[in-house]
Amino acid sequence: MVWTLVNLSKGRPGLTRGNVHTYKSFLYIDECFADLSGVQGNLTQFGREMRARVLKCTGIPVGVGIARTKTLAKLANHTAKRLQAQTGGVVDICDPFKRDWVLRNTEVKEVWGIGKRMTAHLEGMGIRTAMHLAMADPRTLRQKFSVVVEKTARELGGTSCLDLDEPDPPKQEICCSRMFGMRLTGLAPIKQAVATYVGRAAEKLRAQGSVCKRMRVSIRTGMFNPNEVHHAQGALVELPYPTNDTLLLTRAATDAVERIYRDGYRYSKAEVLLLDLRQPGEFTDDLFSVIQPAACDRLMQVMDSINGKWGRGTVRVASVPAAPDWGMRRDMMSQSYTTRIDKLWTVKC
Repeated sequence: MVWTLVNLSKGRPGLTRGNVHTYKSFLYIDECFADLSGVQGNLTQFGREMRARVLKCTGIPVGVGIARTKTLAKLANHTAKRLQAQTGGVVDICDPFKRDWVLRNTEVKEVWGIGKRMTAHLEGMGIRTAMHLAMADPRTLRQKFSVVVEKTARELGGTSCLDLDEPDPPKQEICCSRMFGMRLTGLAPIKQAVATYVGRAAEKLRAQGSVCKRMRVSIRTGMFNPNEVHHAQGALVELPYPTNDTLLLTRAATDAVERIYRDGYRYSKAEVLLLDLRQPGEFTDDLFSVIQPAACDRLMQVMDSINGKWGRGTVRVASVPAAPDWGMRRDMMSQSYTTRIDKLWTVKC
């Protein structure tokens, strides 16, 4: 298996969407790994063609590192940027001789995943370069530090320990909370807001294939204005069975709002927290208990499919308004230059 790491840096200023982050006047985009096992021919030339094409189409210079493992690819990419004048921004260390040269000439603190504190501990053991770390005993590293350091050392030695995209474990809690665009004093708009947040939390719940057994709903006033009377209260809701049904969750949440709402306060925020998350099959069914009907599962699948195709909110609970007056203010939100066709930059000649 051959890995390549593409790292984009120092480009056009002003883009702030997606996984693009603006620092000072330069653009920085997170790196991307790719598996090149099926690519035939000269991989260095392939990397140069990749770099040239990205530069031509976007104007963004790219660093490309090619190696047998992800950690080595990261190290190759670092070398490509550090010695850009000599390498042209592309470094292939699949060859053992080139790999060893890079390992010998790279300090251990430059290795992916090795922080300042870890560097101090490793240097105390005489591990000062990436080569020293690659030659260290992996079991000793695991005993003294962690399995992460052990995997790093094995990867530097040429043993692949990291997959292309390691899935994140399912979340143990899912929260959806927003500030209102205005202070709310009535019960009806607060229930609308809570129903909206429940819908978004339920989408996240179904996206990771989980169900929940408990839910906490809370509302509060502004907490920083000394001239306002403060109030915050929440309610824990026990659901009749583990579920990801938006309709059931919405009914339970809005009933909870009626219990905790107090007249005379100016509420500024609501929160929905899904608790006791489980994967289907991780709990023991009671022979006499009610379970989520199969019709609910089919309904939620259809709703998610339609919303995924036509946009969030295309199909929603009737209590959720399309354009609420209490919606969060977004007057200062950056334009979606890279994700929406109607917000592309307009250049006037």
